[in-house]
Amino acid sequence: MSKQLLNFGKKTYVMGVLNVTPDSFSNGSKFFSFDDAVAHAIKMEKEGADIIDIGGESTRPGAEVVSKDEEMKRIIPVIEELVDKISIPISIDTYKSDIAMNALDLGVSMVNDITALQGDNKLVNIVAKYDVPICLMHMKGNPRNMQQNPNYDDVVKEIHDFLKERAEYAMFHDIKKENIIIDPGLGFGKRTGRGVEDNCKILGRLNEFKTLGFPILVGPSRKTFIGNVCGVKQQLPVTDRLEGSLAAACVAVMNGADIVRVHDVKETRRCVEMIDCIVR
Repeated sequence: MSKQLLNFGKKTYVMGVLNVTPDSFSNGSKFFSFDDAVAHAIKMEKEGADIIDIGGESTRPGAEVVSKDEEMKRIIPVIEELVDKISIPISIDTYKSDIAMNALDLGVSMVNDITALQGDNKLVNIVAKYDVPICLMHMKGNPRNMQQNPNYDDVVKEIHDFLKERAEYAMFHDIKKENIIIDPGLGFGKRTGRGVEDNCKILGRLNEFKTLGFPILVGPSRKTFIGNVCGVKQQLPVTDRLEGSLAAACVAVMNGADIVRVHDVKETRRCVEMIDCIVR
């Protein structure tokens, strides 16, 4: 990565989430303004983030597609400001090739694609040309319909096979193996509640994805399954999911995660420092 080489296996990397959107599931429009977004990225770096992941389109369940022009308007000014203000790498959370290319031209170091190169057939060539890491994520359906009765016979095997196929597709199109990161996509088309917790099963069997030979990114932070599992009588609100998010992040690291994508950087940083000292 252009600003800092990630040396996987030596430590766990904390990716701080920066949603420059008016409708993020976690923080709504809290960082939608330019000044707030820039300030929050700087704060996350100070709290121990290793990477900042910037997104301009909400991927919460039921979210609508944002136009390319609108997404560009939201994120490009923030990236332009941050590339000289922070010393850690920036990741662009997008599946659109034009967005990714503009961000990479500005100095962004990584692409985080929730569609695993299925959302825009030009993106694979952009990533190969710029020779940057890309995270390929599993999602059943799309944000608009992914939580409408998802079903699996074996959720871990299905995700494993999907990520294997998408990684092979990426490499066939000249993306280097060392630039591929995989993400099982917690919360993206996974069953939660009513006694079925796909996300917990994925976390418990996360080490099975290590057989694919790629670093693993996991993003449990504040998601619905945290609220369902940790709520004794009813689902916890997004603002009350810190402890559950930390527990999920810790299990992920213990089971092989290389990057944890989180909203609560300071608290997660302290947890993973302790775990790294024990297990690495």
